[in-house]
Amino acid sequence: MAKRTVYIGCGAGFAGDRWDAAVPVVATLARRDGPRYLMFETLAERTLALAQQARIENPEAGYSQYLERYVRPVMRDAKAAGIRIVSNFGAANPLGGARKLLAMAREEGIDGLKVAVVDGDDLTAVMTEAEIRDHAPVEGLDMPEGKMVAANVYLGAQPIAEALALGADIVVVGRCSDPALALGPLLHEFGWPLDDLDRIAAGTLAGHLLECGAQVTGGYFADPGFKDVPDFGRVGFPIAEVTADGAITITKADDTGGLVSHRTVKEQILYEMHDPSAYLTPDVTLDITGVTVKEVGPDRVSVTGARGKPMPPTLKATLSFEGGWLGEGEITYAGPNARRRAELAIDVLRERARGLGTNWPLRFDLIGTVATFDGDDGDLRAGRDYSSDGEYRVRMATRGPDKQMAQWIADEVLSLYCSGPAGGAGVRHRIAPQVTTASILIDRARVNPTARLVEETA
Repeated sequence: MAKRTVYIGCGAGFAGDRWDAAVPVVATLARRDGPRYLMFETLAERTLALAQQARIENPEAGYSQYLERYVRPVMRDAKAAGIRIVSNFGAANPLGGARKLLAMAREEGIDGLKVAVVDGDDLTAVMTEAEIRDHAPVEGLDMPEGKMVAANVYLGAQPIAEALALGADIVVVGRCSDPALALGPLLHEFGWPLDDLDRIAAGTLAGHLLECGAQVTGGYFADPGFKDVPDFGRVGFPIAEVTADGAITITKADDTGGLVSHRTVKEQILYEMHDPSAYLTPDVTLDITGVTVKEVGPDRVSVTGARGKPMPPTLKATLSFEGGWLGEGEITYAGPNARRRAELAIDVLRERARGLGTNWPLRFDLIGTVATFDGDDGDLRAGRDYSSDGEYRVRMATRGPDKQMAQWIADEVLSLYCSGPAGGAGVRHRIAPQVTTASILIDRARVNPTARLVEETA
């Protein structure tokens, strides 16, 4: 008798991922027998901070700006096939995201859609700002000084499983661990207890393999001539097949490009893995040191041997603070003597910015040299012999507390069009509000996540 298999596909690996990637994933899942799920992973620390900022400006906003673009193309087909969707695109406003999904369902004429939200990641609901600030950051040296705008704790998989038990077709979460988006459905389908550490570890590993989308199917893996990936422009997104004993098979959407191999899978397993014997998540401490990766067919790789240790006593929380304003601009110089004209532009911009009466930090990049690796002081570029002829792009950036000053400094790049040096072109400049983040660890007993249905379309 064949083992019962749960199929989990990934439709996005970060905010801004390809909006159409989920379409072939849903088509593939619709042809499979058994429980099927589609996860969208769209939330990073900075993404959440920006979402919090958006909600401050508009209380109805704060969920992922990409929610509609991701879900609308697959909403009808997923509901018809019984494919359930789990995502953290709720960001700073899961309830707002749920209401948007229900409005979309009514527009599409989809009846009977149930949407659930997971609450409880907002740390400010259970702790004062003073209590939160009393925790030492675990990333960075000091707590940021700006106004705290949000504090969100990483939730685990259990409330997602509870939301699915309510019959939800779509589960909208705010801040949770990325692997929880896959582990939650597995807890629901297999009934794994949280003290079954090896199976919880396997489900966590399955989620870790899916969480970055095409990174495991050849996307971030590709390096022409060294690591070639077929039909790369049509790279398919991954699907995990998981059985009750925790065995994982990674494959991808049918009729797509890309590659699933032992190398792509190993690269993704090691992604952000600080300690292979103790990868901390809200649900389990994952140990991958005994994992076996084996190709079992074309674009099919089995992954076994995950081991679990008890979950950590603390949960990680992301704190978001107002961070002032970024002002930046770019301009290109090309042709004979381009480097010297670009360097003159940098000298002029530095002088003009200081003439505005500010001591804000200034960063200058000469793109076409060593801009990627250089520091703010430009030491790596200094003293090196780059061709004077060619193409160079100057970038200036600054950050400080005053919006008007940020605009004035950025405008200095625009003024180079006619104020020289000669031949400048392709100017872009902008200012943008900034959010800084810090991470702390809190006692998990302070957090009590819950799941609830929002409403059902008629």
